[in-house]
Amino acid sequence: GIIAAGEGSRLRTEGIDIPKPLIPLDGVTLIERLLRRFEEVGVTDVVCIVNEYSTEVKEFVEARKFRIPVRFIVQTTPSSMHSLFALAPFLGEERFLLSTVDSVFDPAEFMNFMAHGRMSNADGVLAATKFIDDESPLYVEMDDAMRIHSFSKTERSPWVTGGLYVLSPRVFREINHVLALKIERLRNFFGHLVASNYYLEAFPFSKIVDVDYASDIRTAESLLRAHSAGTSR
Repeated sequence: GIIAAGEGSRLRTEGIDIPKPLIPLDGVTLIERLLRRFEEVGVTDVVCIVNEYSTEVKEFVEARKFRIPVRFIVQTTPSSMHSLFALAPFLGEERFLLSTVDSVFDPAEFMNFMAHGRMSNADGVLAATKFIDDESPLYVEMDDAMRIHSFSKTERSPWVTGGLYVLSPRVFREINHVLALKIERLRNFFGHLVASNYYLEAFPFSKIVDVDYASDIRTAESLLRAHSAGTSR
C-alpha cells in the first residue's frame, strides 16, 4: 500500500506546484522510484491512495509499464490514518507493506527490511533511523531487542520512524475502536497499538529522507548518489 494522498502544502509554499509523488529525484519521480523498489523486493501487487486533486499521479503510473499491477483509490482523506483505513479492504488478508510516497532510502537496506518483515512474528515492523531532518519527528523508544514500547514527540530516544511499515492485517481489528476514540494521524494509531499490547518492533536504517521541502530533494538526491557510487565500486 502507498499513501500518496497528502497535499504537499509545504512544497507549494516554496514554488513547487506539482503533486509530491511526481517530484523527480535525478530524473525519476518519487512514485516511480518507489514502485521500482517494490518490484525488486518481490511485492506482488500495489494499491495507492491519491487525493482528488492529484489524479495526474494515477494517469502517470497507468501510462507506464510496471511488472506489478497498481490499483488506485482516489479519495481526499483528513489524515494518513484515514488513508490507511481506506486501503484496508485491499490489504486485510495477509501481511503487507505500507509506505508513504515521499520516503527515500538505501535499496539494500530496504531489501533487508522486507526480508525481516516477512519472517517476523510481530504485528508490525517499522523502519527507524537516527537521521533526523524533520520538523515534527516521531521518536521511537524500544528495548535492546528492538521491541517498541512507546512513541514520543520529544527526544527521549535517538530513533525516529521512517515511513515504511510491514504490518499484519490484525491491526485492522482496531479500526472501529480508534475511530470511536477520534484518534487521528498514523503516528497516533501506532501509539494506540502499542498501548493495546500489539507487538511492534523497529528495524534500523542508516538514513531515510522524507521529502517535505525543497532542501529535502537535494538531501535525497545526495543519498541516492552515495548509494549509486558505493554499488558501482
